[in-house]
Amino acid sequence: MAEQYQKNSLSLFDTVAMGTGVMIGAGILALTGQIAELAGPLFPMAFVAGAVVTGFSAYTYIKMSNAWPSAGGIGMILTKAYGPTTVAAGAALLMALSMVINESLVARTFATYLLRGLDLEPQGWLVPAIGVGLIVFAYLVNAAGNRSVGLLSQLMAVLKVGGIAAFGIAGLWAGGFSFEAAEGADGGAAAGFLASVALAILAFKGFTTITNSGAGVTDPHRNVGRAIVISIAICVVVYLLVAFAVGSSLPLDRIVAAKDYALAEAAEPALGRIGFYLTVTLALVATASGVIASIFAVSRMLAMLTDMKLIPHSHFGMPGTIRDHTLAYTVVIAGALTIFFDLSRIASLGAFFYLVMDILIHWGVWRSLRQEIGARGWVLLTAIGLDAVVLAAFAALKWQSDPLIVVIALAGMTGVFLFERVFLALNPPSREPAHGSHHSAQEERHEPTS
Repeated sequence: MAEQYQKNSLSLFDTVAMGTGVMIGAGILALTGQIAELAGPLFPMAFVAGAVVTGFSAYTYIKMSNAWPSAGGIGMILTKAYGPTTVAAGAALLMALSMVINESLVARTFATYLLRGLDLEPQGWLVPAIGVGLIVFAYLVNAAGNRSVGLLSQLMAVLKVGGIAAFGIAGLWAGGFSFEAAEGADGGAAAGFLASVALAILAFKGFTTITNSGAGVTDPHRNVGRAIVISIAICVVVYLLVAFAVGSSLPLDRIVAAKDYALAEAAEPALGRIGFYLTVTLALVATASGVIASIFAVSRMLAMLTDMKLIPHSHFGMPGTIRDHTLAYTVVIAGALTIFFDLSRIASLGAFFYLVMDILIHWGVWRSLRQEIGARGWVLLTAIGLDAVVLAAFAALKWQSDPLIVVIALAGMTGVFLFERVFLALNPPSREPAHGSHHSAQEERHEPTS
């Protein structure tokens, strides 16, 4: 890889492909069954609610990216809002970790669909082994550079968005536009629906991949925001099509029982054996491209945080640039999570980390930057409120059903902020204008970025 970020290496189409690649890879394939388990027969509406919450959140990222497009994306936003502090560094690291968690979530989903396609039960050592194999493959693609990622993302995005949308339409048609999931099912509790929105938000959070790639996007002051809006719009349409198709094919109890591979389970009764294999193929394409796109973004985010001296760095004897090393770190951590956690716990951990980070971003921008970037304060406060309600409902439900993951999440977040506090105390970062200070957006927004 070249040492510097490749400016103008990602077109608007590349960037939308990358965003949808991460979102669709995780959302509809890995989370449909888990969302149905929490929301009951209203699970398609959980995707709509997730899109609404994401829309308010995206406003902050778009306004910041329009002003200061950066290859560090989230790290840039946080240091603009808080300076090079423990809060900024800790929240940025939470975001990076949530993205790595997403990679392990999607890698395990790839494994479950592959095994179902081979008529094998998705359990035992094969699931993590195949997941780790996909992560290694994604590493090799990313090591080839930005252009390889962009071209592969384009191809896979077209295949999977068109293919999965076609599955949704065909499934609805075959099911006679009925909704089997609602028959004989309870309405579900409001708390369960709110908790399910936390997972639905994960199905959209891939838009931050676009924010983290800002410096490589052509005309980033305009195209980063456009790509975010287009990606979210595409995904909400695809998610609704597929959710209703699954619900028209299977009763709720079967969706929940097959929650790790719900689309494959729904495909056979609706579309026959050929439809089943086509759906599995689409799932493999979607999840593979999702891992590739996510690793592309998170490795560059970690490189930027290293450059900003907000996280430590060691070569561990490896040759190459800092980004080569952060790419390797990303793959190692994602592989470890793939081995040691199941899909449900991976998704829960990702939801906790992401929502806490998201709240900190909105609060920091509202407190310090809203006037400078021309953001509406009520939108930022609404985003905070929605995140807080969803997070509280999700934590309460998980405390009842799986308290260990709540403890792990709290311990993990506490550990991240304590680690950053010690690191920054021992290695005070420079408060150079390049990253931490608040020059006006009008002065900076037309400057070249690297």
